[in-house]
Amino acid sequence: MKFLLILLFVVQTLAIVSKKGIYARNSTCPTTPTNLVLTNQTTLPDPFTFLSGSPVTTLSDWKCRQDEISSLMQTYELGTKPPKPSIVTAAFTEVSASTYSLTIGCTEGTKTVSFSVTITYQSTPGPSPYPAIIAYGGASIPVPATAAIITFNNDIIAAENDQSSRGVGIFYDLYGATASAGATMAWAWGVSRIIDALEMTPAANIDTTKIGVTGCSRDGKGALVAGAFDERIALTIPQESGSGGSACWRLSDAMMTAGQDVQTASEIVRENVWFSPTFTNYSNSVDLLPFDHHLLAALVAPRGLLVIENAAYLWLGPWSCYGCMMSAKTIWTAMGVPDNMGFSEVGNHSHCAFPAVQQPTLLAFIDKFLLGRPANTSNVMDYDFGEPFNATQWANWATPTLM
Repeated sequence: MKFLLILLFVVQTLAIVSKKGIYARNSTCPTTPTNLVLTNQTTLPDPFTFLSGSPVTTLSDWKCRQDEISSLMQTYELGTKPPKPSIVTAAFTEVSASTYSLTIGCTEGTKTVSFSVTITYQSTPGPSPYPAIIAYGGASIPVPATAAIITFNNDIIAAENDQSSRGVGIFYDLYGATASAGATMAWAWGVSRIIDALEMTPAANIDTTKIGVTGCSRDGKGALVAGAFDERIALTIPQESGSGGSACWRLSDAMMTAGQDVQTASEIVRENVWFSPTFTNYSNSVDLLPFDHHLLAALVAPRGLLVIENAAYLWLGPWSCYGCMMSAKTIWTAMGVPDNMGFSEVGNHSHCAFPAVQQPTLLAFIDKFLLGRPANTSNVMDYDFGEPFNATQWANWATPTLM
């Protein structure tokens, strides 16, 4: 019996559920070169071609390609996400009638750190265990009363005031001030530890198969990275993440070249510490990168992803966001689950203020991925900026059918 339980755990760990069923990682995945020679590529890199030049033709191939993309992004942009610490502890305590504190302890070697999140159970809960949304800094989107809200103070994990914040926070207390991870990857590590703690805490009554993550602006960048690097997250909702989030570096540079005042990689590395120090080497030559952020989004597939953007703020790169996510959607299409990914960009509202017009789309994705309700999430590609995106010019690849 013990052997069967261990075998079941291994199978569950290595498998991903898609519309086509369960498919496992291919044990013959190509090794990502450690001495990769970077070459200029002005268009968006093809999701369906390995670095070796071999095509991605099956679902198991795609898992290998995701592993390759993950390795590349950690090497050149985000820094390394450490695995689960040797020891993780969880303490669940009541704060008020509907609010609880979950304190997570992490030990690696002789070092131990801890942080707490607040879990709010709303007024009209549905059947338990409850779905939950982990919200960076608190939710700026409407969350149905049937879901719990987990408020995550991500700045405790990694500070982000300016360049002086590099290496500051409990993540760096545990792994060292020179750890390669930038703030967004450190925050993603924190989200994974929250889920670890929830899995250890039945009293929290949270369904860990129905976890969402969200954040706005810089926290939206963080939410996208968290969803990309933890397969336990069922629904990722980055809000107004812009450049460094749902926008592609190459497309934002093109907007800047066209005279539009948009945030680019060369500016973002001077502003804050969201990315690895290594990324600074490529911030003025993003065409050398063997990926762009359509491939960051692709790490979420086939799970749920709803990207919310704001066409009213040119700095966010609304055309870049649209083109980048339109290109990313080809991955969900190839996997046979195009309705699992959506993009909603409207204007005429303040930054991080959620307009009512986007609410039906948001609630449909929450219904589908967190509440288990029938919902129509098809053909969600709303674009309010107006400037057309030429996929033939920027994303000129054929979308295969992965079986």
